[in-house]
Amino acid sequence: MLNPFFSNSGPFTINEIFKTLKIVINSNEDYTIENIKDLLSADSKSITFFHSKKYQDIAKKTKAKYCITTHSLKNYLPNNCYPIVVDNVLVATSIITEKFYPNSIEDEYDITAIDIYKSDFAKSVNSGKNVLIGNNVNIGNNCSIGHNSIIEKNVQIGNNCKIGSNTIIRNSIIKDNVTILDNCVIGKKGFGFFPITNKNLRYPHIGIVIINENTEIGCGATIDRGSMSNTEIGKNTFLDNQIHIAHNVKIGDNTIIAGQVGIAGSSIIGNNVKIGGQAGISGHLKIGNNVEIGGGSGVIKDIPDNSKVMGYPAKNIREFLRENK
Repeated sequence: MLNPFFSNSGPFTINEIFKTLKIVINSNEDYTIENIKDLLSADSKSITFFHSKKYQDIAKKTKAKYCITTHSLKNYLPNNCYPIVVDNVLVATSIITEKFYPNSIEDEYDITAIDIYKSDFAKSVNSGKNVLIGNNVNIGNNCSIGHNSIIEKNVQIGNNCKIGSNTIIRNSIIKDNVTILDNCVIGKKGFGFFPITNKNLRYPHIGIVIINENTEIGCGATIDRGSMSNTEIGKNTFLDNQIHIAHNVKIGDNTIIAGQVGIAGSSIIGNNVKIGGQAGISGHLKIGNNVEIGGGSGVIKDIPDNSKVMGYPAKNIREFLRENK
């Protein structure tokens, strides 16, 4: 369910992919690649990428037939996976992702959106004024949408959901009993690009946002859709106002996050986590279950289960208090 809303332009032969990357390889193999996926979800018909030693354990088990990687990392791949060595893995991955999903780069306003009173939801949804609905939208029973909100194309909303005013949602699956307050933006592309001489190369975002049951999203929250995996918010998780969740972030169940928290891309937050206001969590980190993070903290490394941390860089709360008496 990584990209149910994006059209795949593949398959492509591996020689076509080599040509796109401007790689010259003397190979007669004409193997067909159907998709690009991350290391964990890739199968034998996929191409994947491996750019950091942090993911070596996953790389060793990947089922992908081909992997874009570097010379220093290629030996971590299993025998079933052929390394495609490049200078910049993420740039090469961006180029191939755009080849498969050319419509995943930009997020223009949704030209398919129409007034809800002219849609199939005119009678079934309790809505305010100036509500717009795009193509490929499903809305369950007993839902409400506030004034000036736009449910853009490619959105599924479950039963008993409440969407506030001035909110925009796209490329998202919202399950039952979810409340989304005013001025939220959910499912737009994330902040993914690579600086190249005189320009920035945008990274395709082919994932979606999944918000699970009984969750509340506070006013002014921004939740980016995933790039190569989905952004997901767990069950019974509550987000305060003005929170930013970047692409590929996974937040577990029963987690509470206070206002103005920012979580950078691809970090994983466990279950029963509490994060104080204005804390920042760097990208590609793993925060364990039952963790408490004090307000204003800066988290720059993984935190194990059942920890309480505070400060910058975030450390055990007892150590922090001892140092700041």
